[in-house]
Amino acid sequence: MLNKRRIRDEKIRQLKSGQSAYAESHELIRLIKRDIEREQLHVHYDNSRTGCWFIPLKEDKISS
Repeated sequence: MLNKRRIRDEKIRQLKSGQSAYAESHELIRLIKRDIEREQLHVHYDNSRTGCWFIPLKEDKISS
């Protein structure tokens, strides 16, 4: 579990810097989504059968 949290932290850093992130395991996807909500990041989820892409949204693309 510690390793998944370290990976989650790296994926969140990627998103905060404007880079997309990808995760395959359901547990890692759950952890990333929880942190995205907690930190109120604006991210698009692109789910597939093999995993999930997390794509940060630019401020001008966010509708109020």
